[in-house]
Amino acid sequence: MRNIVIACTVVLVFFAGPSVAIAPGVAAHPSAKPPQGYRIRTVVLDAGHGGKDRGCAGATAREAQIALKTVLELGHLIEQNMPDVKVVYTRKTDVFVELADRAGIANKHNADLFISLHCNSGPAVAYGTEVWTMGPHKTEANLALAKRENAVILQEDDYKERYNGFDPRSPQSHILFSLFQSAYMVNSLRFAQHVDSEFKNRVQRHSRGVKQAGFLVLWKTAMPSVLIELGFLTNRNEEQYLNDKSGQSYMASGIYRAFRTYRNELEGADEG
Repeated sequence: MRNIVIACTVVLVFFAGPSVAIAPGVAAHPSAKPPQGYRIRTVVLDAGHGGKDRGCAGATAREAQIALKTVLELGHLIEQNMPDVKVVYTRKTDVFVELADRAGIANKHNADLFISLHCNSGPAVAYGTEVWTMGPHKTEANLALAKRENAVILQEDDYKERYNGFDPRSPQSHILFSLFQSAYMVNSLRFAQHVDSEFKNRVQRHSRGVKQAGFLVLWKTAMPSVLIELGFLTNRNEEQYLNDKSGQSYMASGIYRAFRTYRNELEGADEG
């Protein structure tokens, strides 16, 4: 915990100057001009949970399975339509991958974008998609979701040492921890808003918006990163949709189109 406090103090001092304040659900895209000639060459796709960590559950569906199937479909679309973009998977089978290793894979491959797919849980009446970036949580509900997703580290050995004293059960840890990744916030939000737009306007899913909270899986990624909640497995209708191959294909297609738009936007920024 002490290490987190020190690191976050450094972050706060570094970013004490003029900054871009962006609230969840902002309609306009934040502006960030990439270097001239910038190209997106590598994207890392992360299927949440897996192996001994099955994630949340519906009546029959499991989060780990749905996330994996949707990730593989998304990767197939990118590989098929963008052969110049390298797709790296944190897992392609039902195995357990520690959160720090997921970020490590992205950093090892010098990825330009990290996309983590998950499914949500809550009251039976709750439904809809959510797209998350690293940042300070605005509500207790946001904090609760981050705590649930981060609690997976309790299944890892020596998690306190690996995550600099972070305690997934502590609200204070999450508040300080959420200040990381500031350097990539603008383009993380840019991509998140494209995904949210696709879900609402093309895939015709109910959107719960673009939000921010402190997620361990996004912490050490040295690139723009998002965590996507595809829907609620605790809602019967959404569980059936997400557990169906066509539903997975629609969701993957929406994310792919968002990626295509994001890529064209950044790569074309130096033209004209």
